[in-house]
Amino acid sequence: MPRTIIVSNRLPLRAELHENGYQFKASEGGLATGLGSIYREGDNVWLGWPGKEFKDNQEQKQVRKELAKANMAPVFLNQDDLDGYYLGFSNQTLWPAFHYFVQYITYNEEQWEAYVRVNQKFADAILELADPNCRIWIHDYQLMLVPKMLRDKMPEASIGYFQHIPFPSYEVFRMLPWRKELLEGVLGSDFLGFHTYDDMRHFLSCVHRLTDYEYRSNTISVNGRHVEADALPMGIDYAKYAEQARDPETLAIVDKYRKAIGNQRVILSVDRLDYSKGIPDRLTAFRKFLEQNPAYHGKVSLILIVVPSRHRVPSYGRLKDDVDELVGKINGYFSDMNWQPIHYFYRSFSLPELSAFYVMSDVAMITPIRDGMNLVCKEYIASRTQRDGVLILSEMAGSAKELSESILVNPNDQKTLTQSIGQALELSKEEMGRRMAIMQETLQNYNIFHWVNFFTENLDRVKAEQAKMHTVSLNDQQRKKIVDAYKSASQRLLLLDYDGTLVDFHTDPSKSVPDAELRDVLEKLMSNPKTEIAIISGRPASFLEEHLGNYPIAMAAEHGMWFKKKEGQWRVNPNIPNDKSWKDEARKVINFYVARTPGSFLEEKEHSLVWHYRKVERGLAAFRSSELNSHLRHKLADKEIEVMSGNAVIEVKPKASNKGKAALRLKNLFKPDFVLAAGDDQTDEYIFEVLNPDDYSIKVGNGVTHAGLYVQDSQEIRLLLKELADLD
Repeated sequence: MPRTIIVSNRLPLRAELHENGYQFKASEGGLATGLGSIYREGDNVWLGWPGKEFKDNQEQKQVRKELAKANMAPVFLNQDDLDGYYLGFSNQTLWPAFHYFVQYITYNEEQWEAYVRVNQKFADAILELADPNCRIWIHDYQLMLVPKMLRDKMPEASIGYFQHIPFPSYEVFRMLPWRKELLEGVLGSDFLGFHTYDDMRHFLSCVHRLTDYEYRSNTISVNGRHVEADALPMGIDYAKYAEQARDPETLAIVDKYRKAIGNQRVILSVDRLDYSKGIPDRLTAFRKFLEQNPAYHGKVSLILIVVPSRHRVPSYGRLKDDVDELVGKINGYFSDMNWQPIHYFYRSFSLPELSAFYVMSDVAMITPIRDGMNLVCKEYIASRTQRDGVLILSEMAGSAKELSESILVNPNDQKTLTQSIGQALELSKEEMGRRMAIMQETLQNYNIFHWVNFFTENLDRVKAEQAKMHTVSLNDQQRKKIVDAYKSASQRLLLLDYDGTLVDFHTDPSKSVPDAELRDVLEKLMSNPKTEIAIISGRPASFLEEHLGNYPIAMAAEHGMWFKKKEGQWRVNPNIPNDKSWKDEARKVINFYVARTPGSFLEEKEHSLVWHYRKVERGLAAFRSSELNSHLRHKLADKEIEVMSGNAVIEVKPKASNKGKAALRLKNLFKPDFVLAAGDDQTDEYIFEVLNPDDYSIKVGNGVTHAGLYVQDSQEIRLLLKELADLD
């Protein structure tokens, strides 16, 4: 197994000063629990900040030695680092932006410089431990630049990145002046994980609109490297929380708490102090519930646990004041001698104490305004060993995608939020049990260990696919292999794209016609009875017929919409739907972009529409093409229509046909024992994907491809074809 290096902002421990020096106590967080099965093995290591500033070199040496015993390694940060990188850029720029609190975003160049500097410190520390064969797994938004910093030094490294907070929509992310640097940073990874499909979709949209990288489905082509993004919701150690709920220590605490609170129905709220958690809104809803339901006075109490966080950030200090004031007003107005509606704790609790709160609470109210995942709600469910209790959960939390049997609420809807409290308190035991059973089964099946394995398996798979898709330059040795195989074959098939492969691109596509040299090569090849030529192009059938129709070769036009055998007439693909109403919608969209983009134009084919932008200024071309691509995908989402990015074109066509299907049809027709395919853009990948391992495939231009070989330009393809044409 390769060595694994886990990297996060903080190590999963805290430093405590004792008489004999510092001692480190491990944290009980979900991530530490799940990754414990990795970093404690062999020479694996977890690298991060140890949670305290160590200025003295001797002290640092001691800390490093102590941490090594636990398979950990430190990144030492000073107070300036923490102020600028962590409290500054991470928590005053990225955190509010990624949680959609744009009013709190600060745009501070010095904090950005600190962020870059500290990310480089992390990268340098990793490079001291890493070798080219190790696996590196980087965690969260504080370290978004590290993957690229590593990639620049170790191009072949296996690098994963997981985003534990939401990834914002393009409209929010584009506000950041350093947006491209952040995207380029995480795209240094090979595999990127997000908690939800929405987060992944937002990320891909930002990549599409803000970079020149192409993506297909969830795969991005980054400078010739295959990068994949996926949604992997993080789980918890389900058994740990279920067992803790039955532990005698927990049950003793439950008994103590119940005696203290009296005969009350209990609603539990547990959050870190943060404006994304919606604590004031929750308190307002509870106040309104008490106003509207006086029968519950003296019978229900809210246990409000707020864990201190980032007290040096001004917005957090103001939030603490707001929470204190709301709790005081509610308790002051509704309390009597025997009942206090809110029991407020501004501190953290040990696991047994927290488990006791989970066990004794009839309802858990977890209603963040925006949350990447939220594991508290999962811990509550795992702790309900009697399959009772009710979860009120914000639909804005990532966990809502998995826990649909909870009472889902919009935290911004005060009326619904208030009503959900009464609904939870009045739910029948049968309905509680039904809902809880479904959610518990979900969490048991997809626990923290499953999540860890799933991520690492995907990272390893992507690296294996990169190796398979590694393209070799068509050198003399490779050329000889093709020539020898061609000579020994009894039936040969050449599958050739047209534009960019047989002829160079032209700003006016109608002028990219076969020249005398190409005609001579084709005539020599087709004169050999062992050789069949098939042109598979996005061009209209009328163009191919005009310029190549007098040759005895097979042709597929418009990506296989039209087909012509060596002898005979053009025939339309029978799988193409007769309904062309989609063209009216697509035409309107494309013409809108033609009008706004000087140099672009619309080409209309019988079964497809093509937007050309080769003559458009580069910066504008990148912006408009990504915008149009997204617009068309949205407009035609409910139709069996494909939007494809080619070489300076965007083409819209029915999904019923592509170049790969046309290639398979031609292979079945000729049954060759030698196949050579050549193409230059994303549409030709369909051909390369359907070829057999012993077929030959050549990509014109180096990039992420399923082709086995690449050449720099169409002239190299011609040279190879000339060599083959001179053979028997």
